[in-house]
Amino acid sequence: MATLADVTEEARARVRSLMLTGDNRLKQGGPVQARKARETYEKALAEFEAAEIGDEVIRGLIERRIADTRLLEGEGDQARG
Repeated sequence: MATLADVTEEARARVRSLMLTGDNRLKQGGPVQARKARETYEKALAEFEAAEIGDEVIRGLIERRIADTRLLEGEGDQARG
């Protein structure tokens, strides 16, 4: 039987994995990859909130990445327009 600590650690691991996936997508460059990275960060934030992880530093990191990818998406839109 999983304890609350086990569940929380599993959720943290999933959030960490999603953040790394988003970072890797972002490194590939381009507005499409920025969109995919943002979507991955949004999944990480949803997982974070669903697991009720109380670490505001991690929340801040995820929210910052989402904001940054939105800016990158906007730059891609301007380059195409």
